[in-house]
Amino acid sequence: MNCILLPAANFSKNSAHINAAAQIAHINQVLGAKVGDTLRIGQLEGNLGNAIIADIAPERILLDEVNLTTAPPPKLNLTLVLALPRPKVLRRLIMDMTALGVRDIILINSYRTQKSYWQSPMLSRLDEFVLEGLQQGVDTVAPRISLQKRFKPFVEDKLAQLITNRAIVAHPYGALSFSQYIQQQLESSESSHRSLLPSMVFIGAEGGWIDYEIELLTTQGCQTVHIGARILRTESAVNAILGQWLL
Repeated sequence: MNCILLPAANFSKNSAHINAAAQIAHINQVLGAKVGDTLRIGQLEGNLGNAIIADIAPERILLDEVNLTTAPPPKLNLTLVLALPRPKVLRRLIMDMTALGVRDIILINSYRTQKSYWQSPMLSRLDEFVLEGLQQGVDTVAPRISLQKRFKPFVEDKLAQLITNRAIVAHPYGALSFSQYIQQQLESSESSHRSLLPSMVFIGAEGGWIDYEIELLTTQGCQTVHIGARILRTESAVNAILGQWLL
């Protein structure tokens, strides 16, 4: 945790309290903090700042001199549509996408998504994974997450309304590389590199998208792009692509 995030209910005037077991354990065991030390904290959906530890008990840590004056970092102008991955990697992906500042996350069904994934208890823990990502990335504003269990109706009925500035599909057999795609946009526009980045990215789960899904997406105006000759795991592809927004 690079900061401790607390809900608004944990604040009272210039004081606050921490009662989450994981946060208390981190403060005691990882930070080794003591009474009088300063903690970096934030209010969920609010500002970041710091506070002084006033008291440490096994089940509660009291904070004083709470000072929240720093606005959270801006979100990436990006909707990431991700084929629902294996439950074992869902936690890491949600944490990474949240820490990197993705504004909207859509978990979608795909041909290669096993039906059992939609019954995974991991889906009921998304808020927990988001909190971990926010504390890693020192942010307070959670991404909006939606679940789309039907691929074709989503693409045909909803996709066009969600694309605000082009969309790409990560596909290892795409004709263009990501850098070639950006270069094409630069040659046809005088805008900055950041404004040329698409507002929506589709990334498949292990095994990628099937031809039918690619055809349906390209029919709606999405451009397939690859990021090199290597075929990456979903986690690696997500982080490699999102790096373009951080540069």
